[in-house]
Amino acid sequence: QVQIVESGGGLVQPGGSLKLSCEVSTRIFSMFAVEWHRQGPGKQRELVARIRSGGQREYSDSVKGRFTISRNDAKRTGYLQMSSLKPDDTAVYYCHAVRQDYEFWGRGTQVTVSS
Repeated sequence: QVQIVESGGGLVQPGGSLKLSCEVSTRIFSMFAVEWHRQGPGKQRELVARIRSGGQREYSDSVKGRFTISRNDAKRTGYLQMSSLKPDDTAVYYCHAVRQDYEFWGRGTQVTVSS
């Protein structure tokens, strides 16, 4: 059973930065795309960023230019570097590993942007 463990969430002031990590327990991690989704209070879950197995990156318009997704296949870990954070970025952030018919979700990590 593949497990995903997210870390790095917390409370940060507007304009601050956080880096989320997502460790995936599979030997074929390099073959998975890694996505970060988020769900804010009273909002639907949305896709924030994706990095494919070949390294191609995609971002939602709401975070483009502020967030950077990356991966380290040797460590089986995905990352989301978040900068210039806004109160609207407050949400539970979920890591999602996807490959063809296989997908796995983490339990989420809370990010709160508030002064």
